[in-house]
Amino acid sequence: MPETRLLFRRVDEPELASIDTYRRLGGYRSLERAFRDMEAEELLGLLEESGLRGRGGAGFSMGKKASFLPRGEMSKYLCCNADESEPGTFKDRELMQKNPHQLIEGIAIAALAAGAGWAFVFIRGEYAEVADILDRAVADAYEAGYLGENILGTGSRVEVVVHRGAGAYICGEETALLDSLEGKRGNPRLKPPFPAIQGLYGGPTLINNVETLSNVPHIVANGAEWFKGFGTEQSPGTKVVSVSGCVQRPGNYEIELGIPSRELIYGLAGGPPEGREVKAWFPGGSSAPVLTAAELDLPYSFEAMADAGSMLGSGAIIVADDSVSIPELALRTARFYHHESCGKCTPCREGTNWTVKMLERVISGEATPMDLDIIASVQENIIGHCLCVLGDSMAMPVGSMVEKFRDEFEAAIEAGRAAAPRPLDESTTDARPVPLGVSA
Repeated sequence: MPETRLLFRRVDEPELASIDTYRRLGGYRSLERAFRDMEAEELLGLLEESGLRGRGGAGFSMGKKASFLPRGEMSKYLCCNADESEPGTFKDRELMQKNPHQLIEGIAIAALAAGAGWAFVFIRGEYAEVADILDRAVADAYEAGYLGENILGTGSRVEVVVHRGAGAYICGEETALLDSLEGKRGNPRLKPPFPAIQGLYGGPTLINNVETLSNVPHIVANGAEWFKGFGTEQSPGTKVVSVSGCVQRPGNYEIELGIPSRELIYGLAGGPPEGREVKAWFPGGSSAPVLTAAELDLPYSFEAMADAGSMLGSGAIIVADDSVSIPELALRTARFYHHESCGKCTPCREGTNWTVKMLERVISGEATPMDLDIIASVQENIIGHCLCVLGDSMAMPVGSMVEKFRDEFEAAIEAGRAAAPRPLDESTTDARPVPLGVSA
């Protein structure tokens, strides 16, 4: 099955990152239309009618989220979450690297719709080269009059700042991102109040990710009905999916939401190496509950993944074939989230640490089958009880692995026990003391 490219339609065009090439291909026409011919309320209605759902993980309606910001003359902000640190996710990097002006155009239009005068792109610290590309693109957009105090002579103002993070996974959580932008330690905030009411610097704030905002110019140019012509009724549009792990052609693929997941893994990504079979796969990054080979024919959509007990999340498929140890994979996953936990709330701080230690006991053979029940119970007690979703991000995949591959965990316990060094058998060992000066 071929890809359906909207965001990636011109992605291989030489010099696409330059403003001249982008404009030659029709870029910034949507911005001109939005600022010259449309009111904020009209833009909001268009985005909400399109059904565009957030592509960062939660899948919430982008237009509805923007409509939550109060009207009035107070300072309002837009934050683009480009802190792409979910393991298995690398789509936003390619979107920013190859087509930065698509994102900048989307940010400016979304800021106009939300009434935000300032927009911040919070980009992950490891994306130094991409941040340089964005800085140049923003400077070119200012020079061309697409950003600044008087955009295209309309009197509307949108200022854009590219802010580099410091490599903390927790800053991908929207309120921790806000604290980091304000110069504080990146810790999640207690909600409510939600960012739409009290966000950056205490002002109403709209937060969306790179892929979500990159869709905005296309919706303004072609209309809501056009956008809904792709995908499913509940999951309209296309999705850029990062496929990695045990596949022959890892990479980013843009598809219509709702295609069979098998087409993504076996068709576009080439399936696992020759002679191997899919054992498990994460449909939405490492924080999504795993699915099995029996679920490969499910439609790849927000609703189908939720019905299967998982989630589409950030749109990153990680494939594990039959050469992968699921207990080892669970331990690796738990270690990552334990390391990245900010430690602010007890269920996450203690739960991730305890889960790592228990899974280490499974691998070493020190655990018992009863310990697997305890591990599963702890994951259930973490989910929904943390300050943010980081604890859930470990508990959901680990809990699903224990549930769906319990036999493999029990086998790992037995294998670890068999490989452990045995204590000396005193009945067959000469334990008599050796006199001083005499060689044993």
